[in-house]
Amino acid sequence: MTSTKLVALAARIERFPIAGSFTISRGPKTEAVTVVAEVSRDGLTGRGECVPYPRYGETPEATLAAIQAMRDAVAGGLTRQALQAAMPPGAARNALDCALIDLEAKAAGVRAWSLLGRPEPAGRTTAYTISLGTPDAMAAAAARAAHRPLLKIKLGGDGDPGRIAAVRKAAPKSELIVDANEAWTEANLEQNLAACAAVGVTLVEQPLPAGKDEALARIRRPLTVCADESVHDRSSLAPLRERYDAVNIKLDKTGGLTEALAMADAAQALGFEIMIGCMVATSLSMAPAMLVTPQARFVDLDGPLLLARDRDHGLRYDGSLVYPPDSSLWG
Repeated sequence: MTSTKLVALAARIERFPIAGSFTISRGPKTEAVTVVAEVSRDGLTGRGECVPYPRYGETPEATLAAIQAMRDAVAGGLTRQALQAAMPPGAARNALDCALIDLEAKAAGVRAWSLLGRPEPAGRTTAYTISLGTPDAMAAAAARAAHRPLLKIKLGGDGDPGRIAAVRKAAPKSELIVDANEAWTEANLEQNLAACAAVGVTLVEQPLPAGKDEALARIRRPLTVCADESVHDRSSLAPLRERYDAVNIKLDKTGGLTEALAMADAAQALGFEIMIGCMVATSLSMAPAMLVTPQARFVDLDGPLLLARDRDHGLRYDGSLVYPPDSSLWG
């Protein structure tokens, strides 16, 4: 964006109820709290959505303030490239980065993937998440979703081998991936990995706490182990090569699509498999992430499926197939 014409930045907090509740090892939530950034110029408006991540000390209010603090810079012609140095990685930069890309694409009259020189994304199978609960509750939820080809199972407590066995029995034909959300320990790591491998789990995400995951380099990993909380942007990749086989790229961690795409390239060069993941959010958060899907082995963009309602012009989901955004939504 090099135009000197007036550019305006607006931002707000939005709330979307979750259908039922969503539970991981850190606790339940009943709504998705997002922050939306809008950058307007010449009658066009670009939008981006982020989800502040409490795990990293982010709050909706602080994220909103961080975006609003960029008003003068945006009005002065801040480019997407300059944004990368002007803000640290995180949710606030993600919303603004995606808004700038959306605006650039609209101004150029092209889709975002063409603007960025990336392949056009196609429909992809997304994981569908089963919340953490008792074995019986998780088995019941898995049975209701057993028609879906890929299920993501939230684990993270005593009795996880029983939980994953119950889920597998309830969904015998689905591919299973597991997210432990840092809740396992060195003492139960190998037992839990073995229990997952025994029922054909394909991947386990972040079994140990970030910064306390050295044990992963000392054991024989019986299945693919994926970093989530341990990986943020390109700078965090190299130290993980001996501990993980895959990395979960989330735009709220990388600070936007610009870094996410660069990180995907760097991760592939280092030999990592790629998962593109999400927080529980609306289709406006998922839409930019679709541009990473051509490089991803695993796609986990089911956020809108967990909501009681999505925003207007949301992504099209056909069962577990998710399709690229229409330009009326983003990009």
